[in-house]
Amino acid sequence: MTAVPFGGGIALIVGAIAALTLPKFRPGYTVPKVWIIAGIIGLLAGFYLQLRTPQPSSNDISQFISDKPAIVQGIVEELPRLTRSEKSQVWLNATKLNDRSVEGKLYVTLPQKDGRDLYPGQAISVTGSLYKPKPAMNPGGFDFQKFLARQSSFAGLRGESIQQLDPNQKPQWGWWMIQQKIVRSHVKQMGEREGALVSAMVLGSRAVDIPFDIKDDFARIGLSHALAASGFQVSLILSIILTLTKRFSKSTQFSVGSAGLLIFLALTGVQPAVFRAVLMGFAVLLGIAFDRKVKPLNALLLVAIILLVIQPIWIWDLGFQFSFLATLGLMVTVPALSKQLDWLPTIIVPAIAVPIAAFLWTLPIQLYNFGILSPYSIPANIAATILISVLSVGGVISAILNLALPVVGDFVSPVLYFPAHWLIIGVRFCCQLPGNIYAVGAISIGVAIALYFLICFPWLQPKYQHYWWISALIGIAIVFVPAGITRANLVQVTALSAAPDPILVIQDRGKIGLINSGDPATVSFIVLPFLRKQGVNQIDWAIAAHSATSDGWTSLAERVPIRKIYQIANDRGDAIALDTVQHKTELVEGQVMKMGAIAVRPLSGDPTVLQLQIDQTRWLWFADVPTIEERKAMPQEYLANNQVLWWSGKKIHPKLLQILKPESAIAYSRKINPETRINLAAHQTKVYETNQEGAVQWTPQQGFKTTLELNATDASLL
Repeated sequence: MTAVPFGGGIALIVGAIAALTLPKFRPGYTVPKVWIIAGIIGLLAGFYLQLRTPQPSSNDISQFISDKPAIVQGIVEELPRLTRSEKSQVWLNATKLNDRSVEGKLYVTLPQKDGRDLYPGQAISVTGSLYKPKPAMNPGGFDFQKFLARQSSFAGLRGESIQQLDPNQKPQWGWWMIQQKIVRSHVKQMGEREGALVSAMVLGSRAVDIPFDIKDDFARIGLSHALAASGFQVSLILSIILTLTKRFSKSTQFSVGSAGLLIFLALTGVQPAVFRAVLMGFAVLLGIAFDRKVKPLNALLLVAIILLVIQPIWIWDLGFQFSFLATLGLMVTVPALSKQLDWLPTIIVPAIAVPIAAFLWTLPIQLYNFGILSPYSIPANIAATILISVLSVGGVISAILNLALPVVGDFVSPVLYFPAHWLIIGVRFCCQLPGNIYAVGAISIGVAIALYFLICFPWLQPKYQHYWWISALIGIAIVFVPAGITRANLVQVTALSAAPDPILVIQDRGKIGLINSGDPATVSFIVLPFLRKQGVNQIDWAIAAHSATSDGWTSLAERVPIRKIYQIANDRGDAIALDTVQHKTELVEGQVMKMGAIAVRPLSGDPTVLQLQIDQTRWLWFADVPTIEERKAMPQEYLANNQVLWWSGKKIHPKLLQILKPESAIAYSRKINPETRINLAAHQTKVYETNQEGAVQWTPQQGFKTTLELNATDASLL
């Protein structure tokens, strides 16, 4: 029997509550039964989502993954894209695995040179290793498994080499050819960075390989929407078409407008945000054709229903969520904000009201997913409005000219270089300002719903719009007060899943300690997301050990202030030199360092051995397992009576293990020595593997929990 979906149940409850309460707020505005029906539809939609959620077939390539090298044949689905690790990524519709006929969509990474010339429809053979995608292994981390599943893909392939199955195969015409021509012309005429930026504003970031530093800067400052083709471009295209065809019949306007929207959709690809904007554009055209006034809210609701019927898993797509919520905010909140700003010049009001409305309506879901906000988002959006408008309009015009009249396009496109360059510089400047990202900490779904109620309240009760600040204060209180109280009382230790790097985060009643940072990639994808999810904006103390290098610490210090950093004497890592760190010192063997209730004692620098006293629980860290001779040189009394062992997973001599006798052991490497595993079991030691179970979290009240356990608990609610 299918369980009642959590989201569907919530929709039914919300519908019932709305039916009972909304008439009291707006008498005569709403009919209670409408909300009951909406709740029932929401419940049925939950069941529909369960039925339409992609599942691998019995012949899916994911069912035949092994450790042996794989030779996969298939058809390239899309143009390759560049990954952060400088590899080519391509979607492959698999047809054959070794000698077996298979099916399924495959996520393939290749050396950059091998993927450079691939095109949609090409038949290729890829040699490499198949793997199953992992779920999020750390709190706040990227869930690769869910990402692939929402693309109807359940396996990945690390490609080493490719071979074209038919050397005589020629590319067949497709919209991707036009897409490539636009991108290449912009890059040729404006340069790689500026050209890619303008192309993204026309076609969307998914169609263009934007340099990752630009993409990250725009995201950090709250301008990611500028890199996504959506409503603005659709409005621009319709405006141009309707202006040029205003002397023609309504049927002609509808036909030409529809053709323009369909071409735009084909060029950008079927992305939720683009699809939403195109369908809203069709609603406008239908209103013109039938001489009927379109109600924006009704049209938005209808578009949402159509899209979710076509592809229900888009409900989990952040692009879908942000696009609809931002659009809803513009419809609902901009008129009220415009009235409040009527003392300003008319031309300025939309430039201020639109960013504020979009920010308010997307903030709760941003806090729920990422736990961060950008204090400069609204000013940055206001300041960038003119440049973004110029680049979007100019980008569309230059794209058309480069396709129809290349000679003219050669003169027009370079003009866009300067506004694109200024925008990149301006965004970079904002990102270098102090506090450009503030980690609030991830909020619960209940708090997110409460925030949306507070945002909606002034709309439900227009007479209270002048008291919007009361809603704002309540919203700030329900976000910051509980989070502040929790952090002030929380004692938690997290061993992150970052093999082979040993990384430990210690939260001690508002004070944050960090042992090791890893390399810059580990900082970006593991350490920072975790810290932001926890609402951490400053590291009070850090220990650099175990072959530490400056690169990772520099990358971390650029985004999160570090007050004090310690390096263990005789450790084999590089000397850490950070100008931004207030205090740097060296820890010597036997020295006890106290940070609040935490005590750290280095027992050895080579190999690095640390003892940590955390809330009456003693932890022992082996960066490398000491030999018998090295062990004898250490103070024996500190090796025994440690409740938790944190080590690399390498072999521990039975005599040393006899001294240690830990109650729990955490291995941060990819494998545990089989003999040591058996010996630990003999001592009744509970063993955790971060590479298999995800990050391991410990609190004095609840003991140990792994990330996969926590994810399973959360999934059971859905």
